Amino acid sequence: MITRYALFEGQVHPGQTEAFRAAILAEVVPVWRRFPGALAVHVTFGEDRDEGAPEFPLILAIDWPDMATVEAFLVNPIRLEGRAATEAVLARFFNGRIHHHVTTAHSFAPS
Repeated sequence: MITRYALFEGQVHPGQTEAFRAAILAEVVPVWRRFPGALAVHVTFGEDRDEGAPEFPLILAIDWPDMATVEAFLVNPIRLEGRAATEAVLARFFNGRIHHHVTTAHSFAPS
């Protein structure tokens, strides 16, 4: 399985954390959930971090069956719809940058 992460590195405007989270869930997640071929969409909001660590108020992880599906998604028009929805929310609440990382995922149950 492939997991593609979008790391939102930066800061939510002071006092806007709950509004930011609500806007992501209401305005952006519905688009992300329509990405063709996605197996799962994981939206995680940062709660705490080590001292000195960079701040990630949001991490998006989308699971895909294989790289061919990821590559097909990357040229699909819905990606532009997702980008527009994301940018609209970020413009209101966020200062920072987004970077993507593609990984091969392995999951194990605790022993």
